[in-house]
Formats: sequence, C-alpha cells, structure tokens
Amino acid sequence: MRLDDTHDPAAASWVESAQEPGCDFPIQNLPFGIFKRKGHKEPARGGVAIGDQILDLAALGVRTGPTLNGLAAMGRQSARKLRRELSRALSVKSRHQKRLQKHLVPIKQAELFLPVAVGDYSDFFTGIHHATNMGRMLRPDNPLLPNYKWIPIGYHGRGSSIVVSGTDVRRPRGQLKPPEAPAPVYAPSKRLDYEVELGFIAGSGNRLGRPIPVRDALDHVFGAVLLNDWSARDLQAWEYQPLGPFLAKSFATTISAWIVTMDALEPYRCAAFARGPEDPQPLPYLLDEQDQREGGFAIELEMHLRTPKMKAPVRLSRGNFRDSYWTLAQLVAHQSSNGCNLQPGDLLGSGTISGTSADSLGSLMELSLAGKHPLQLASGETRSFLEDGDEAIERGRCAREGHAGIGFGAAAGRILPAVK
Repeated sequence: MRLDDTHDPAAASWVESAQEPGCDFPIQNLPFGIFKRKGHKEPARGGVAIGDQILDLAALGVRTGPTLNGLAAMGRQSARKLRRELSRALSVKSRHQKRLQKHLVPIKQAELFLPVAVGDYSDFFTGIHHATNMGRMLRPDNPLLPNYKWIPIGYHGRGSSIVVSGTDVRRPRGQLKPPEAPAPVYAPSKRLDYEVELGFIAGSGNRLGRPIPVRDALDHVFGAVLLNDWSARDLQAWEYQPLGPFLAKSFATTISAWIVTMDALEPYRCAAFARGPEDPQPLPYLLDEQDQREGGFAIELEMHLRTPKMKAPVRLSRGNFRDSYWTLAQLVAHQSSNGCNLQPGDLLGSGTISGTSADSLGSLMELSLAGKHPLQLASGETRSFLEDGDEAIERGRCAREGHAGIGFGAAAGRILPAVK
C-alpha cells in the first residue's frame, strides 16, 4: 500500500487531545475497539479511539454489535475505506464536527472489552534473541534448535482465557517438580512471568485447504494488538516435554483493547530481519522479495512493573518487533500452508520479543537469569518473578522521522493470589 492523506503527519483533528505530545491515538492512528459507557445499561459496540475520546461507529452508520469480527471479516479494503472516512470526519477540515461531537465518549468514562471474539489462538516463537537466551539457560550446549531457522515455530494456545487489558490474573496452580525432588507436587506457581509480545488479528481468512501465499498474507490481517503471554515457568519446565506448552500458558493471555490497523502501521514498515550469511534462506513458500525488503515493522515494545509498594510503575525493558526473525506475512503463510483455515478474529502471537541489550529482554526469566540474579527495583524491592499484587503493564509505540507517532494503549494485568 502507498501512503495517503490519512498518514499525513501535518493532519490534525477537531478533537484537540489528539494533538497532545505523545498521544497514542492521533488522527493518523484511529484504532478500533469495543466499548460502552460506564454505569449505563447499553450494549457494547464498536468505536474508534481519537485522542482521549471514543467516537461511536454508529455515528457513521456502522453497527458492529459486541465484537469487531464482522468488520474484520469484510477484509482489508473495507477497513481501509472506513479508516479513510473516519479520518475525513475527524479532520479539522470536516464539516461534521457539530453532528459527531455528541457521539464522543471520554475513554476514562468507558468500559473496554475484548475487541474480537477469538476463535483460535496460535503463539509463535519469532524473537530469535529470546529463543537463544532461553536455550542457553535450558540447553547450554545447544541453545537454538536446528529447525528454528527453517520453520516459524508455534503452538496452539487457548482462546477462551484471552482477556482484555485491566483484567486481573489469578496465579495458577499446577504440577511443579524441582530438579532435586523425587516426585512432583500440586501447588501455586512460584515462577510466574510475563512475555512481551505483539498479537495480530486475522481478517478475511481463507477457505479450508487453501493456503495463503506469502505475497498476499498481509491482506488477511485486520490489525495488531499488544499481547502479554503470561507464563508459569515452573509448570512449563515439567510439562513441556514432549508436546510443548499447556497449562503453563492457558490460564490467561492479556491483549490491549484497541486494534491498530495494518494501514495505520504502513509508515513503520522496515526490512525483514537481516539473516547471517550462515543462515538458510526461507523455503520458497515463505520467500517473497517484497516481504524481505519491507515485511518487518518497527514497533517499540516496553514492559513496566508496579508493585504494591510503588506509586508509579518502572520500566523493565524496551525492545522492538523489528528483531523478529520471521515476518508477519511468513507467519500467516506458514499457519495456512497445510490448508489450515484462518477465521476472522483469530489471534496470532509473535512470541517474546527481546533485543541484544540487557534492557531489551522481554521476560523476567531472561532479566533475572532464571532467578539467579534478582532485579533491584528503585523501591528497594527485588524481583526474580512476579509476586501477588504486582501489575505488569505493556506499552507499544511507533515512531519514525517524518511521520506522526502512534501508540497501542496498554496491555495490563495485576496478579491475584492462587485459589486456596
């Protein structure tokens, strides 16, 4: 897609808060979500974030119902047309300001819901630095398994436990087996972690048995959300062999409330991950020249932590999705390559995104070296893993010279004690 007037960095909205420095939702963004006014008996419905307000999509005659699955199913061209219509309606040049103002709801006065009903959820493992770091801790002699650079590794997650930002997360119980113990015990997880990820919402999808070519893959993606794949590392260590993650992951996955469309992300495209000369080229079904030139996305991801003793959260890490070894198009192409049918609202997780520097690691497992080196917090506390009452807050932002910066809001969750 070529950039158009919806990406103009000089564009301004009659919603004044959209021009505030650092605003996540300027007119160049216009992400979609599901909301209703707090304390009102009214149905949840679709809206678009602009500044610190939500414009009810019904103002433009768009009635989504309680999910955005129908809008996603209409395909990227329809979403692009609606985004362009919204951009013009919210522009300072619009003649519809007076009519639309009564359809605004302050975000602080709104209750936000999961933007889509997620039918299926796949989580990939595209962050090569995270994969290498985890491998060094678990398999020092063979940190990166030989298939990693040939195939986008993933597992099938649990769609029913995906929750929207702000939802509390209950510490899971499960089987734990310390290396020195003769047998496992059933107990609350002691090594609860977060994972800094992006999630991608499927759009029009594909028919069963009909793979999506990598060159067409982005036309089948509605947009992106922040994703925190909560992980019980001690449950995971005992259960993951030989079939992979199960109860260590399925107790909760948090996503942000707003879907940033693929069109809003266009200005922040970049080259695919630069593979080393010793790395294999992707197999033909995963290889497209244009995707290699501009299939990456420069999306900055941060994780913040607030303990019960803190007034304000502290940042623990800052990484970037451009460090993903596989592109989004390759994930979609591989997921569907065996004929698997993606459906509107399905969720594809990127896997944990870490960089090469100490402050870019996307999990506590990496930051604390599996608990061997606890983090020293400004409050005087230490953390190896999450404790009850801790709140993990993921944020994301895109910035590029010559373009307006846009954000994702937050994917936040607070840890509650395990059920007794």
